[in-house]
Amino acid sequence: MNQRHPATASRPVRLRRRLLSCAMAAVAATGIMASGAIAQGFPSQPITMIVPWPPGGGSDIAMRLVADAASKRMGVPVVVVNRPGAGGTIGLKEMASSKPDGHTIAMVATGAVFAQYNNPNANALSDFEPIAFFGDDPVVLSVGAKTSIKTLADYLAAARANPGKLRNGNDQPGGSSHVAASLMERTLGVKINKIAYAGFAPTVQALLSGEIDSATVPAPDISQHHQSGAARSLAIAGTQRHFLLPDVPTFREQGIDFIAGTWRYIAAPRGTPPDRLAILEARLLETMRDKGFIEKARAAGFIVEPMNRADTARRLAAEDAAMYPVFLEAGLVRARQK
Repeated sequence: MNQRHPATASRPVRLRRRLLSCAMAAVAATGIMASGAIAQGFPSQPITMIVPWPPGGGSDIAMRLVADAASKRMGVPVVVVNRPGAGGTIGLKEMASSKPDGHTIAMVATGAVFAQYNNPNANALSDFEPIAFFGDDPVVLSVGAKTSIKTLADYLAAARANPGKLRNGNDQPGGSSHVAASLMERTLGVKINKIAYAGFAPTVQALLSGEIDSATVPAPDISQHHQSGAARSLAIAGTQRHFLLPDVPTFREQGIDFIAGTWRYIAAPRGTPPDRLAILEARLLETMRDKGFIEKARAAGFIVEPMNRADTARRLAAEDAAMYPVFLEAGLVRARQK
């Protein structure tokens, strides 16, 4: 469907207002001394961190690193609990419906933006209180070594000369790679043929075999093939070069302001007291800014770019504003359950 559903017609505006109000509340909360809240006994029990994805994946690995390091600063164990299912919505619903006392938090990723518009049982981002941003996993635009495309300028020229002809591999509609490819089309002013695969591994294999011309997948999935010469990475959709692909410039370095990919942040249920959010924010930022932690995360393939509550809320509002039109144009916006 290409018309905005009545139940969701004003959602982007309301959501952005809610997220921005979170940012304002976070700024106000900085005046609350964390020591006062600690004196009230928080945290008074282990903190449960829900990861809405199965064990062993990137999100699980990232959050277990955070939980292990944060336990030392919280004064209580931070325990990761996996609650996979329904594209991450099951675990997030459990977090959102838990007692808002700061003892239950969860990791939220890019897919939550899509789920709130497509899955009638999913929570809206406004049901969560942002605590701290973990980082981005930017996509990389890569082409097969068999193509004559050597640079981003070559890619743009080919796409503009033959609209809809370049075959780009990505994940299913609504997935981070598909959204990245769609946003890339909008930003670059080109039209490509987006071909959906069941995951990043088959997407990369299709690129290597010549079945597709390009792909938009995260750096860890393409780096070894770029280094071997089997594929050619042209640009990274991040704020900085990726340490796995140090010779590949960002889109920004090449004059195009384009950032896209998977991101992760940590949130609590809506209604969690500001003083407790302030403590969680402070301890998690201390954890993720620690040099030793950053080195461990890097060894696992992650770029850690911690942001506070206010900046996280602003980032989410911007992401929602950019991604919603993509879902709408693709007919992926459906009625939400009230």
